[in-house]
This record gives sequence, structure tokens and C-alpha cells, in this order.
Amino acid sequence: MDFAAAQQRIQFLSTEINRHNYHYYVLDKPLISDYDFDQLLDELIELERAFPGLASPNSPTQRVGGDITKEFKTVKHKYPMLSLGNTYSEEELTEFDNRIRKAIGDKFEYVAELKFDGLAISLTYKNGELVQALTRGDGTQGDDVTTNVKTIRSVPLTLPPGDYPEEFEIRGEVFIQRPNFEKLNQKLAAELREKGFDEEEIAEQLYKNPRNFASGSMKLQNSAEVAKRKLDCFLYFLYCNEPIAETHFDSLKKAASWGFKVSDHYKKCSSIAAVMEYIHYYDKHRDQLSYDIDGIVIKVNNYAQQQELGFTAKNPRWAISYKFKAQSATTQLLKVTYQVGRTGAITPVANLKPVLLAGTTVKRASLYNADEIERLDLHESDIVFVEKGGEIIPKITGVDLTKRALTAAKISYATHCPECGSELVRKEGEAVHYCLNEYACPPQLKGKIEHFIGRRAMNIDSLGTETINGLFDKGLIKNYADLYKLTREQLLGLEFTIGDEGNFKKRSLQEKSVMNILKGIEDSKQVPFERVLFAMGIRMVGETVAKKLAQHFRTIDSLMNATPEELLSVNEIGDKIGEQVIRFFADDKNRCMVRSLLNSGLRFEVKDEEGFERSDKLAGKSFLVSGTFSISRDDLKKLIEANGGRNVSSVSAKLDYLVAGDKMGPEKLKKAEELNVKIITEQEFFELVK
Repeated sequence: MDFAAAQQRIQFLSTEINRHNYHYYVLDKPLISDYDFDQLLDELIELERAFPGLASPNSPTQRVGGDITKEFKTVKHKYPMLSLGNTYSEEELTEFDNRIRKAIGDKFEYVAELKFDGLAISLTYKNGELVQALTRGDGTQGDDVTTNVKTIRSVPLTLPPGDYPEEFEIRGEVFIQRPNFEKLNQKLAAELREKGFDEEEIAEQLYKNPRNFASGSMKLQNSAEVAKRKLDCFLYFLYCNEPIAETHFDSLKKAASWGFKVSDHYKKCSSIAAVMEYIHYYDKHRDQLSYDIDGIVIKVNNYAQQQELGFTAKNPRWAISYKFKAQSATTQLLKVTYQVGRTGAITPVANLKPVLLAGTTVKRASLYNADEIERLDLHESDIVFVEKGGEIIPKITGVDLTKRALTAAKISYATHCPECGSELVRKEGEAVHYCLNEYACPPQLKGKIEHFIGRRAMNIDSLGTETINGLFDKGLIKNYADLYKLTREQLLGLEFTIGDEGNFKKRSLQEKSVMNILKGIEDSKQVPFERVLFAMGIRMVGETVAKKLAQHFRTIDSLMNATPEELLSVNEIGDKIGEQVIRFFADDKNRCMVRSLLNSGLRFEVKDEEGFERSDKLAGKSFLVSGTFSISRDDLKKLIEANGGRNVSSVSAKLDYLVAGDKMGPEKLKKAEELNVKIITEQEFFELVK
């Protein structure tokens, strides 16, 4: 066969195989037998081997995998992958509905969808070709798992001709159908029996639940192994620069028409009562589905109204997740131990007789604080009820009093730190006990360093908990500033012990690990000021607060020397946060660490982009931006802050200006008029900052 004929045949085979994949894996209506399908695929494989220049990166032959990924590259999301606010209460759903009505009025509808229990994924298509697949990660950046996603047959690699945008992103959930999961476990059990494993050992090695299985599969290095796992994928949300529909409901219809696998269980609801009815139905019938769900997602349908409602720092205001009640089990309480956090907070932990719950073996559960132990009235060796809050974090919900021994002693809360022996203190108005020995209590010191290197902070991913523990125990680091003093000579060949619960082993740092650690530390010097501030672990200063403080004070010296009044002048910084910032920088040890970090070359000032100008033209004025504009609302908000103004999220009598764009919510406009708030257009705003 010559080149031209091979090219024509490869195009034909690729189109046919993609068509049959769609009918089999998306529509569940196969057109040919498995044997005939395999014949087509084998022919395409042979032709691509004979004519490698004709092989496409998105050829159907990529479904079988084979590429080895030694390291998953971290990539920033074009559109942040925010998580949804969760609720287990129908009363809170009604409150959510009331908030929506208060913000945009009564003329709106919801779309209710199943909440698939798998791994969130984001797929990017250009000119109808899959070019990238990212995990959620921390919401800002995720891991590139494109090679593994290509093995999922329900994910189209190439779209047929359609009216889709030149470039767009579609979000979804990778999961495994329950029957496929059970077959894989049956096969694994049979293989283990042949090798002589007993039933208890087999039970320990079987895959625990479909969700963890799907998530773990996406991080396998061998894509051929991923291909064997028969993963599936539902798609449920579109992002693109140009509108493709006015509503979420219509965009789902569009996505399905382009060839994506979209669940057909979503429903348009005209009221929260209709949403409740949908929830009740699937709570009762979810076991009849062939895959796992753990709740229902509710979204405002209209995109313009979604934009009007906007976002909090972590969640969209126009969507919420209703979680089904968690599964529960009973087991025995063995003992209560205490963990010390980086802030000195003490968390009591229930150590349990191992029990299988929601597909995983549970050995521990959080007891939160002394009040919780008192509320449960825990006694030694109690038989307790355990469930997973959100099906993730185990918690004790009660005690089986009928099985309590008459001689069982009541559990008393610890009086001294389990690590350093310092007396514990419970501050007035707080539920948590604290160890105040923050400069000598090992878990606090290690915890501060672990927080510092975290992904959302300095992102030194070449370091981990075990390495930090080893460096600390060897005396090479006492705080996070010491990381920047480490040398190759200190690290090379360094030995320390890792593991827990009697499963210890020795580890030594080799040349490659050492170089990765030093490179990660050096690269972290480019992290912007706001993240450095968050990394420093000032109590009550999370990511959002750190960003506000950095943008307001601009340099670490200005922040360190700020008065309480100056701190309170920052938007959304209250007395308690201000007190913690003052307290942190009043300590000479902390100021010394800041100086050490400065000398090491970390960024402690906000640097604007080239050509960016600041002024105080809007100083002391508050603004609410609502509607659509010629530039993005985020850019408008940046202009407000750059000129000394303050962005707020709601209309009140204290609001100075409402910047009104097209399609702004009538309720906000009405309220602003009633309160005599000054309403200006986009052009009038530009005149203010001209």
C-alpha cells in the first residue's frame, strides 16, 4: 500500500472506530461485535506502524496506552476549579434559595444533577482535538494526566464536525462503573488465591472503593495499566471565551450533541421544592444506578444570573452540593490519643478497632475537642457508632450504652501536652485546648515548616513530611527560615527513619533527591509576597487575608510596623485578625525569621507589572461591580484597588458607587436606588480614574 492509500485508509478507520466507540461507550448501543471492532483497531495499529508519520496524537490506537509518565507536570488552570459549598440539611438548602432570591429576585430556575463520586477532571479541546487533561489539584493548578485520560473510551479524542468553539474547556468526573469494579476485584482475588494468599490477606489487598480506585488510577505511571481498568467519564460543565448558550441546561444539550458523555439524569427545576423532590428520589433509588453518587448538585440555570451572583473566595454563590447521609458502622474504642497542630491546637483522636466503612478500613476518628468527648460521654472500651462526614472524615456519632461495661471509667481530657509536657490552656470563648510552648514543642515546629512548604504556600514539592521530620530530628532545621541555609554537603547521604506503627525503615538522601530539594528551595524564592505571607503561618491569616494584607501594605516592613488602627482600615480585617498580626510581629523571634528570609532572597514586597500605575483617586470609596462590561469584572476590580478603592459584594447604605453594566440584576439596582447609592456606568467609572 502506498502513502496516499494508507493515509486515506487510516482516516477511514479512525473515523469508524471513533463512531463505534461513541455508540458503545456513550450511547450504550453497539453497532458491531467486539470481534469486528478489534479487527478494525488491529488494522489501524498495523498501518500506523508501517506509516508512523501518519499516526495522530489522538488516534484511537492511543486508547490502549503504553506511554510511561515518570512525573506528572503541574499546570495552572485557565479557569480555577473551585469546590462547591456542601450541606446535609434541607433547611440550609432553603436558606441557599432565599439568598438567591434576595440577590436576583424570583425569576430563575435551577438545574439539579447527580454528584458523581470520582475524580474531578478538566479537558481542553482545540479545533475539536483533545489537547490537555488536568486534575483539580488545589483548584488553581492541577496535574497533567492527558496520557492516562486518552485511555478512557468515553472521552472523545477527536470531535466530529459541529458548532463547538475553536477552543473550550469541559469539566467532568472520572469514575468506574460498579460492575467493572467488582469484576476487577474478583480477578484480583482469584490471582491472589493462586499465589497462596489466605482470605484475610486477600481482603486486605482488594481495591477498597470505586472512588479511590478511579482517583489512584489517574496517577499511575503506566498508561497501558490505566487502559486495563475500564474507567469512565461523565462531563457536566463548559467553559469558553464566547457564549454557546444562555443556560447551563442548554449547554449540557450542546455538549451531548458534540459527542460527550453527559448523564441523562439532570433535571430543570422551577423551585426549591422541585429540587427537594429530585433529591428524595435519588436518595431512595441511588443503589439502582450502575455507579456511585454521594449527593446532588444544584446550580442556577441562567449564565447571566450566575455571573450576577458571583463567587466567594472558595465557592460559586450560584451552586451548592447536597450530600447524602453517610454510611455508619459500629466498633470498639481502644484509646484516646492527642495530636498537636502547628498552632498548638490539641486534637483528641479516637483509636478504634479496625472496621470497614464506605469501602475503606477505619482505624481512627477525630473527637474535635473536650466538649465533644463530654457530649458523647465516652468511657473506656465503649462500643461506638462511626460514620464518615462527607464520606471522607470518620467521626463518632454516638455510643451503644447497652454494651458499656459497668466498671468502664469515664475518659478525662488531657491536662498536659503529650509531646512536650507543657500544661494545656483553654482560651476564653474557644472550644480547643492549646499548648503554648510554640518555640520548643516539636510537632508545632514541624507543622509550621510543613505548612510553609505546602503547595498553596511556597510549593517546595521536593520536600515532604518524612524529609522534614528527618531534617528536624537531625538538628539541621529548627524553623522554616533554616531551609534556605541547607547545603549539598549537609544533605547528601543523610539517613533517617520513616514509617509508623512498627513499620519502620531507613532512608538516605541520594544525589538526585538532594539536587531536587535544593532546586525546589531555590525556586521558591520567586513566590509572590502574598503567598510568602500565608506560608509564614500567622494565626487567622489564610490565603485571602494574606492577599488583602499584602496588597494594602505592599512591603513586609510596612506590615510589621502597622498599628492596630492601620490594620483595621484594611477591608474585612477585624479585631481578632489584627490582634494576631500584631502579636506575631511583636515577637523578636518572628522578626528575626523575617530578616533571615529577606536575606535569603524571598519576595517581601508587591511588584506591579510593567506599565501598571497606582493612585489614591478612589481612596476611602467602596464599589460594587455588577453586570457585564467591555472588560472583565476582575479587571475592573483590579482598577478599583489599584486606585485606592475597595470592592464589596453587596448593596448597603454604606456603598459609595454601584458600577452598573449590561444585564445586571434588577434586585441590586432596585435596592441601590432605594438606598440612594450613586449608580454609574462603565464610562463614568473610567472618568473617575482617568
